[in-house]
Amino acid sequence: MSHVANQLSLTASVSELEALRYTPSGIPALNSRLEHVSEIMEAGQLRQVKAMMKSVAFGAVAEQLARQDIGSSWSFKGFVATPRGAKHVVFHIQEFAKE
Repeated sequence: MSHVANQLSLTASVSELEALRYTPSGIPALNSRLEHVSEIMEAGQLRQVKAMMKSVAFGAVAEQLARQDIGSSWSFKGFVATPRGAKHVVFHIQEFAKE
């Protein structure tokens, strides 16, 4: 089987942060919601793009994200996965930095 990449880079603002929690094994975890707004060329037309993305972070990244302000903008990197029993993807944030 060939290697398939699952990487997502997204510039977005933090629209929601839940309380920092801990997994059963003691790892910090943080659920959040990110909002992306941009203009992108598609089929020769400039298109307004808006997207809300459920996201999760673990470990030190979760602790750092928990300290950020709602509305602050960042460049996020990570991957997407569908949680067990769910019908939507969740963005797993592995790193983020000021854009």
